[in-house]
Amino acid sequence: MKTLKTAALFILSLSLVYLGGCQASGASKQASTGAQTPAFQSSTLPGGGIAFPHNERIHLSTDQKWVASEGHLSDLIRLQWTAERAKPAIAWADEKGMDKTAIVSHDKANNPEQHDHKHISIETTMSPDGEHKDELFTRLEIPYDTDVSEIRTHSSNFNVMDGILRVAGEGHRDLQFAKTGEENETTPLWSLRADSSELAGNNTGGDFNVVRYSDEGEAIDSALFMKRSDGKIGVGTSEPQSKLDVNGDGISIREAKTPASSSAPGNKGDIAWDENYIYVCVAKDTWKRTELSSW
Repeated sequence: MKTLKTAALFILSLSLVYLGGCQASGASKQASTGAQTPAFQSSTLPGGGIAFPHNERIHLSTDQKWVASEGHLSDLIRLQWTAERAKPAIAWADEKGMDKTAIVSHDKANNPEQHDHKHISIETTMSPDGEHKDELFTRLEIPYDTDVSEIRTHSSNFNVMDGILRVAGEGHRDLQFAKTGEENETTPLWSLRADSSELAGNNTGGDFNVVRYSDEGEAIDSALFMKRSDGKIGVGTSEPQSKLDVNGDGISIREAKTPASSSAPGNKGDIAWDENYIYVCVAKDTWKRTELSSW
């Protein structure tokens, strides 16, 4: 009861302060224009409502903490839905009164046949020349009532301009490619991963993997592995013993090439082949070859 009385007194005081300010403002305007500015006006936007006088400002401040047991006294604006499909929103309209952007939070979808939304969303209008002309559409949604929030974007491209897109943490650090299913469920196909191997100094740990998944979303193996400590690369192995270690029974160089001579342009380590020889560049512009034969 004490809390309710305090809240009522606070609201009354805020109203009196605002009305007094408006009256003071109105008095100064009256002095210059001869007209009194009303404290509140009827909104001209569709649906009506109460409007503040044009160009007036709302200034809210607090010295209270966000403490649940004390009633979250620092929540200076609280929007509440009182029906299960209601959607409290803050909307921005253009000079013609047309909605262009909005922040919305709600529990259930308009359509009872859809799954519960349970999210806060940022919405912007679709193209004025498109199929859904001027329709507000969810671009970013952040679910609630979940320990791990699956943040989603829709019909949106994400650009980092002159900055960094960073994935950090202590476990696997994944950039994942997936397929979508019903009710926004996802099943991974590939992941680019800095793994959870211990960061033990000397550039060890956090090795890079290209992970492939089964149709059911289970990790199969690391198709490509790069060791951070020495840069060794493993194909089909996470323990490469050389700069390139292939865990398989063959490697293919698809295109034939015949160096014009033993001094043809080339870099040390280049390998080529044709129907008769295998060629190896042993030094700058220095080739050697070995003959191929049938058996």
